[in-house]
Amino acid sequence: MTAGAYRTLDVPVAGGELRVGVWEPQGAEDPDAAPAVLLIHGVTASHLSWPLVAERLPFARVIAPDLRGRGRSNGLEGRAGLDTHAADLVAVLDALGVQRAIVVGHSMGAFVALVLGDLYPDRVSRIVLVDGGLPLDLPDGLSPEGTIKLVLGPTAERLAMRFASVDAYLDFWRAHPAFRRDWSPALEAYLAYDLVGQEPHLRPATSYATLEEDSIDQNSGTAIADALARLRHPTVLLTAERGLLDQVPPLYGEDRLPGLLAAYPGLEHVPVPDVNHYTIALSDRGADAVASVVREHARIPADTTQD
Repeated sequence: MTAGAYRTLDVPVAGGELRVGVWEPQGAEDPDAAPAVLLIHGVTASHLSWPLVAERLPFARVIAPDLRGRGRSNGLEGRAGLDTHAADLVAVLDALGVQRAIVVGHSMGAFVALVLGDLYPDRVSRIVLVDGGLPLDLPDGLSPEGTIKLVLGPTAERLAMRFASVDAYLDFWRAHPAFRRDWSPALEAYLAYDLVGQEPHLRPATSYATLEEDSIDQNSGTAIADALARLRHPTVLLTAERGLLDQVPPLYGEDRLPGLLAAYPGLEHVPVPDVNHYTIALSDRGADAVASVVREHARIPADTTQD
């Protein structure tokens, strides 16, 4: 399988322009008539988190932005927060002439997906949460800095690092336990895209200030609780077997997941074996699972032999 023709565009939003990747459906005379799938990446990621999923949806119109403060959208001015991301995504759908989309969010993107569906229900048909979207188990009274350290840890610390070359950044990630079994050309392209600046002072693109604002909103505000209480659309939760460091327990382990699912009975749950929090999107195994759920809910065929 290969993805349809890929292109990028810049969409005007409050404070600047949002970079958006689009994979058009294969062989479609009218791409606008194809099912639309909106993919929302994680907290320090970009739209290049998604090519492995996009290539498994060849008959859909796959739309994936760099959220403000990330990737090539990292220069946007103004406030962030989940409601701002939701408004940005509506602007993306408007720019592409999409009335309604299946929305897939990974990690922080899952929280954004819920808020998008809650604030703009007519623009969303279904929601797929990929190892995110449900409240995290945080101690009471944490400061904003403490929240970020506990939730993101080394992920946030990486934003302050500098790298002499793209190869040095790739070597940094080769040592990460999450990717020991899943190094690939798609992963290398995703990581190389993450860098901005000039050698020997390359740095990750994500704005720490935006990350901080989003993390505080996600973990301290009421938007997620409100969205889950209303849950206006059919919603599926995919959970990874292991966590950010390829460890057990995962983000949503057996100690918490049954209680969360009981609290939100409208959720359908699909466990994804043999993946971690990263490789649920950035590996063939994970992309197979995500795309399979999307195809089932959108009735999108996997290949030309299907009706």
